[in-house]
Amino acid sequence: MAYSDALLFAVTAVAFLVTSGGFFAEARWYGPGGKCSSVEALVSERLYNSLFLHKDDPACPAKGFYTYSSFIQAARAFPKFAGTGDLATRKRELAAFFAQISHETTGGWATAPDGPYSWGLCYKEEIRPASNYCDATDKKWPCYPAKSYHGRGPIQLSWNFNYGPAGQALGFDGLRNPEIVANCSDTAFRTALWFWMTPRRPKPSCHEVMVGEYRPIAVDVAGNRMPGFGLVTNIVNGGLECNRTDDARVNNRIGFYRRYCQIFNVDTGPNLDAHTINRISK
Repeated sequence: MAYSDALLFAVTAVAFLVTSGGFFAEARWYGPGGKCSSVEALVSERLYNSLFLHKDDPACPAKGFYTYSSFIQAARAFPKFAGTGDLATRKRELAAFFAQISHETTGGWATAPDGPYSWGLCYKEEIRPASNYCDATDKKWPCYPAKSYHGRGPIQLSWNFNYGPAGQALGFDGLRNPEIVANCSDTAFRTALWFWMTPRRPKPSCHEVMVGEYRPIAVDVAGNRMPGFGLVTNIVNGGLECNRTDDARVNNRIGFYRRYCQIFNVDTGPNLDAHTINRISK
């Protein structure tokens, strides 16, 4: 039995124990070399490739870039990712993360083969960016001449005020060398997970929202910023997509999320859309 198939069998066995009333305590999963990895337990290579059916399609500019091994290597650097809460919570966080990066990199369309939500991870870099995404007012993370901070990687990391701290946290110079996010798949996934896991107050992290650690205060309740997938969309791109009537981009994110939740056999939870959510300021 292949390693990925063995992991899939183990996860299926645990799911059977849970649904049949068996006892399930905190599981410890071990990858090659004995290293514990929650993500590897929940996402085998076979499952990963089925989630992103067309990521290596010849028409996709990112063909061959977003490998399973790069994703797993990056995930090992963030042990709380898909490692917090019960099994359903971990699966739901994975579904939410995959949905957001799928929308950001999708190559699908309404009548695409296998449906519009099977074309995530098709792009690794923003096509025809509208600007160089330099906020010249940010003195802490100053832009460098001739550098563009447009969307790159799974989460389409954008702006100097994101490239700078991402590079500082992950060990590369994001301001001088933003291109690395589109040239190194491991770094690309790490930036996406850094963005997902890192709170930028007053914004919570996407991780905090999906695992139930976010607690809305009065101003959040007034702004309809309640826990759920819709708030994650607010964090990722609220300035352009939130508090708008029936935004197609919001609906596309939800479509990916529903597909992945179905594959993971977990409910979506409440508050999926961001149509009535007031954005959180940077």
